[in-house]
Amino acid sequence: MAEFKLDPAWEKDIAEKQEFVNLWLERLLPPEDSVPVELHEAMRYSVMAGGKRFRPLLALYAYELSGKDPVSAVRPACALEYIHTYSLIHDDLPCMDDDDLRRGRPTVHKKFNEAIAVLAGDALHAYAFELLASSGNSRLVSEVAKAIGTYGMLGGQICDILAENREIDIEELRHIHSHKTGALIRVSLRVGAILAELGENDLELISNYGAKIGLAFQIVDDILDEISDTETLGKTAGKDKESGKATYPRTVGLEKSREMAEQLILSAKDDLSRMSMPADVFHIFADLIISRQY
Repeated sequence: MAEFKLDPAWEKDIAEKQEFVNLWLERLLPPEDSVPVELHEAMRYSVMAGGKRFRPLLALYAYELSGKDPVSAVRPACALEYIHTYSLIHDDLPCMDDDDLRRGRPTVHKKFNEAIAVLAGDALHAYAFELLASSGNSRLVSEVAKAIGTYGMLGGQICDILAENREIDIEELRHIHSHKTGALIRVSLRVGAILAELGENDLELISNYGAKIGLAFQIVDDILDEISDTETLGKTAGKDKESGKATYPRTVGLEKSREMAEQLILSAKDDLSRMSMPADVFHIFADLIISRQY
């Protein structure tokens, strides 16, 4: 991946925002000792396992474009992380990707059992929509539901499963990646922008940016599965190839995959340049994705 040196001031700002998100994620979750204890333990185990909190950060920074206090958007932002975590719990199940490691430690079904893993994912999904609804903004609920439903993340996941061990073309692969990964990233930006009441032109531009970085994110993930190791990834390296997954390296090769990711990032930055307000942090996130510091 391309080299990128993060400015110390932005590094500090992003780290502080991550800590802010982590505090709220922990605060909003049900207490570990409340009934049903096993379910709440599994929810906390999965959410607080770490991670860069990319999706809530995108929502909060989009909200801050309006100059508003991020506390006002933190519950919907945390809801996005709960949804992301639920999707990872279910992805790791034996009936799906059958993974033993996530973020460097045992997956939820390995730490607890499969039934608790399914229910912990379901509980996070339900709780996320409780938080979204508490915003009083029905548009948020509708947008996120569509982004993770059959025309979004879940639709991408089923297409991903059905594409295993068969040859597909680049358009079908783009559809899979744009939905299974890109849709939640795109809607994370829209959540912040809608709450901030950005104008329709800026909303469209930041949505286009989100769609492009979301696809680039998954392409880079495909590349890293081929060239990185388990310790670095925090999950089992080489699992995509072993499972016969549809990936960009498998379809177009490593070098072409890198080129396509870089072109998406350049195009995403062009969208930002046409916004009516400075969006420096989103240029940084684009660079972090292509350098895979995220």
